[in-house]
Formats: sequence, structure tokens, C-alpha cells
Amino acid sequence: MTPQQIDELLALDAERLWHPYAPASGGPPPFPVVSAQGVRLQLADGRELIDGMSSWWAAIHGYNHPVMNRAVSEQLSQMAHVMFGGLTHPPAVKLARLLTDLTPAHLERVFFSDSGSVAVEVALKMALQYWQSRGQGQKQRIIALGNGYHGDTFGAMSVCDPVTGMHHLFGDALRPQLFAPSPQCRFDAPCDDAEMETITALLTQHHEEVAAVIVEPVVQGAGGMKFYSPEYLVRLRALCDAFGVLLIYDEIATGFGRTGKLFALEHAGVEPDILCLGKALTGGYMTLAATLCTGNIAETISAGEAGAFMHGPTFMANPLACATAIASIELLLSQPWQRRVRELNEALETGLAPARELANVADVRTLGAIGVIELVEPVDMRQVQPMFVERGVWVRPFGRLVYAMPPFIMNSDDCATLTAAMVDTVAAIGPG
Repeated sequence: MTPQQIDELLALDAERLWHPYAPASGGPPPFPVVSAQGVRLQLADGRELIDGMSSWWAAIHGYNHPVMNRAVSEQLSQMAHVMFGGLTHPPAVKLARLLTDLTPAHLERVFFSDSGSVAVEVALKMALQYWQSRGQGQKQRIIALGNGYHGDTFGAMSVCDPVTGMHHLFGDALRPQLFAPSPQCRFDAPCDDAEMETITALLTQHHEEVAAVIVEPVVQGAGGMKFYSPEYLVRLRALCDAFGVLLIYDEIATGFGRTGKLFALEHAGVEPDILCLGKALTGGYMTLAATLCTGNIAETISAGEAGAFMHGPTFMANPLACATAIASIELLLSQPWQRRVRELNEALETGLAPARELANVADVRTLGAIGVIELVEPVDMRQVQPMFVERGVWVRPFGRLVYAMPPFIMNSDDCATLTAAMVDTVAAIGPG
């Protein structure tokens, strides 16, 4: 694009568009992308950026992958969409079988939706309707964790951290939920009794009104990129069983290999009653999410007053998205993805290690294909974002976190460039 065309594009963008978590006007201008290939984004002015974000953690195979492109093209030639009420189609059936084969055995039913936030809404509604169908309609509250993030819709916002989260402005309009502290036991450490005291007390006092506990297993994503001990999940499962509440895992950010396991729940070896998936489900090509539940939950809801689960997205089980998800999962499983994630982890750990010596850095941590530099003070996005672009990488910090979740196909040289840019930028910012 010519400079004039770029200016015209940005002017129209500023006039008509509203970007996520940004003011309608007066914010920093976005960077126009015109194409993407592999791990690189090409800007309208010809510059290329190494993508350290996998387009918000979804594009695990990178961009413009021939296998993925072919799957989209083949499905598009047959059927782009058809309503799922009263109808079905091969991509939905095949994807449901694939997901139930890959996840814990007791998760027998799949409900498709079109975003991670809606997958969480579905999970919460499943939990409430399950207890209503059992004649225990008073069980309507949810226990969640501090520093948790589960989406931007109203039910999902209600189980995000009400203090440090992004939704405190809506606090008075949200259903009040119960919150336990974020686990402080680090990923490679045991989980002692003190970690479980508050959530045990909450369940002891409120279990008769609690429908479920919702957590992001092992990795808390947008709420702080915190990694915690899998042992916490083992102990939490036992608590939920003892007090008769359901356990929901939100694996929208961690599913499909991001933590080094296909699903983060595998680190603990314990199963949830309900599981939410999204983001990398389609390799970043299409918007699709899934909520899986046990056969008991599905049958109990179906035998209840409504005789059906009361939810039905218009684009539920979109054939194009389902076919794309099948291709993404099969592509992932056909490759040595575990080795690649291990190599990425080593590269992230090596590349980010120098940041530990910087005065403005509180912590550096890595797990799987996740690398985090936690700062002492929040970053100024107006200052920092252009600094990354000038260094040839795309990194989108938030709050005090400068982090990367690169595509699994990223090689060691590109990862070294990415981590060097992260460390150099953090060093350039300097202490407050």
C-alpha cells in the first residue's frame, strides 16, 4: 500500500471502528496488517513482524498453512453453514467424537458455541440447570479464583477477579459470586494445607448454595499469567466431591498443547465435570468453542423440567469452523508437537533469563510455549507498542505483563529475536 492509502485506511479506521479495550477515539493508531505467512505478519508499509502472540494464543500452526487452507476450501465448496437445530452434519459429528476421544473419558457430551466467553456462559448455565433438574435450585452461586479471567460476557465477567480484573466497572450489575485466593504454590512445588484453607471454608459455609467451582487449570491467563501447582487441582477435585459441587475447567487458553500437555488438566491427572475449549481449537482460523460435560450432567438436565438444555447459538457447530477444527487437531497430532513445545520452552527460558537482572522486573517465568516477564509497574502501551514494532516483533503487553505465546512452528532464531526484543524493550523502559 502507498503512504496515502495507509493514511486513508487509518483515518477511516479511526472514524468508524472501535478496537478492543481501547477508546473510540484518541487512542494510539493500530498497525495495518495486509498478509500473514508462517510466524510473520506483514504490515501495510512493507515491514514484517515476528508474531509472539499467536493472534491472542490461537494460531498455533502460524498463518496461511496449506493443510488448514485446504480444509477451509474443501468445506466451503460443500456447505459454509446450516442451522444446528433439528439438523446435523459430518464435521460436527466428527469433531465431537475427536474431542471426546482426546479428553477425559467421563466427558461424553459436546455443546458447540462460537467464542470462549460463550463457552463459559454455557458451562455456568449447565451447572445451574443441572442442580435445578435435581430439585436443588438453590445451588446458583459459583466459586472462582482471584486473578482468574473467563471472558467478557456477563456470566463470564461475574467469575473474573472482581478487584484486579478488567470488569470492576460492571460490579454492581453482576451476579455476586464467591472468590478464593489465587493459588500461590508455584508450578513445580507442592500445595500445602494453607493453600486450601479459604476455599475449604467457602465450601463448608456455602456448599448448599454453590453449583460449581470454576478454575483455569495450572495457568491463569489474562488475569495475570500465573502458573500454579497441579496438586492444587487434585485437592480441589477432592473438595468438590466431598461437598457435592461441580468442577469446571476453563481451558480456552491452555488447550491443545500450550502448556506442554495436550490439555493442562493432564498435569494433575484429575477430571472436571465440565470443560471449556476455544482459541486454538481451530488453529486461529475460525471462531469456535466447545463445552464438554459428563453424561450424567447431560442426562440429568434432559430429564429436568425444561426437557432440554436452554441455550442455542445461531452459528452453533458451524460446518466451516468444525471442519477447520478437525484439520487443526489432526495436524497438531500428526507432528512432534510436544518436542516443539519443549524446544520453545527452552528458547523462551534462555532468551528471557537476562530480564531477571533488571531492576524493573518482578519475575520471569515460563511454562510450555508461554514466556512471561512480570514488571514492577504497569507498562505504558502508547510507549511500548511502537518499541516492539521497531524491533520487528508483535507483542501485546497488558498491565504489568510482557509475555509471549508464540506459534508452535516458530524456530529458535525467530524465538531468539522475539525474546531479545522483549528483554531490550523492558530494559529501555527502565524502572518507574
